Amino acid sequence: MEAHDSGFGAGPRLITSRLVLRPWRESDLSAFAALNAERKVMEHFPKPLTREESDAMAVRIQDHFARHGFGLWALEVPGQADFVGCVGLLVPTFEAHFTPCVEIGWRLAREHWGKGYATEAAYAALDFAFKHLGLEAVVAFTVPANRRSRQVMVRIGMTHSADDDFEHPALPPGHPLRPHVLYRRRG
Repeated sequence: MEAHDSGFGAGPRLITSRLVLRPWRESDLSAFAALNAERKVMEHFPKPLTREESDAMAVRIQDHFARHGFGLWALEVPGQADFVGCVGLLVPTFEAHFTPCVEIGWRLAREHWGKGYATEAAYAALDFAFKHLGLEAVVAFTVPANRRSRQVMVRIGMTHSADDDFEHPALPPGHPLRPHVLYRRRG
């Protein structure tokens, strides 16, 4: 891990064998908006995001880094792609039986799926969570149908218990995406 990088955002920089998890740059925003507008990428979320909604999310990501010292890092594949998505750690803002907690999450552009980037970057984020933040546990959650993300959760050593499944409070009762599965990993 390196210290801080200049750019749109601030925060630590994590480096793996193939990837750089880094602070955001202004130049990431158009690629982030394209990723958030892609229907297949957003199929397990309420809707694709407009450019304005995507930019607002990027601001929230930066605010999270400022408040907590960690967040969703911009994900780069050096020599191949300056921005392929984001991976990192978040403090959920809703209340549930498992909060307060720290969540690990990822969102990658579709053309970068299937290359192991989410798994590799998630391992780096978990290492940061346990070794640098001293967290005892990290959670991840998604809708039951999100098979790809659930596979990443298993690959990074997270476990699922049906007793932890929940209804996401940010979605209205009866919404098809309201049921969520919860995975955990202890440090």
